[in-house]
Amino acid sequence: MAKRFLASLALGISTVTLAACGQSSEEVVEAPEGIEGLTVENVRMVLAPVEGNPAAVYLDLKYEGDRAVSLSRVAVEGAESAMMHEYGEYDFKVQMMEMLPVPLTKGTEVSFKPGDKHIMAMGVSPELKPGGTTEVTLIVSGGDKQSVPAKIIAAGGEREHSH
Repeated sequence: MAKRFLASLALGISTVTLAACGQSSEEVVEAPEGIEGLTVENVRMVLAPVEGNPAAVYLDLKYEGDRAVSLSRVAVEGAESAMMHEYGEYDFKVQMMEMLPVPLTKGTEVSFKPGDKHIMAMGVSPELKPGGTTEVTLIVSGGDKQSVPAKIIAAGGEREHSH
């Protein structure tokens, strides 16, 4: 009886495997880039005064989507890594720390700005120069992502460009 069960199981697995092989690559559809209901504006990367130090990315976002998500990760083209930071008090001192995911529900507005929430871009390529642009990608729970262009600004130039 056990042999009959194992034979049936093997036949079932091979049938599923063969059916999967019959799918053409045209049937597999990738999720489109973009997060429905997310608007991202005023995106800028401010380079560090000392080359090799992290750059800061600031932006304003508004979410009007019907599905609650969390902004969980970020990426910056031309940087080795990027993470969301904010200032908080720890051990009776105000210091920068990694942010928890940002919950986004319909009507949420969040500003990443100097002295508050921001994105740190580490290992920034020396090819990223003031006056140029790079791409910032926001990734939400579930893996959906949205990429937006960011103006690159020299250190100290933020005051002239913020809104």
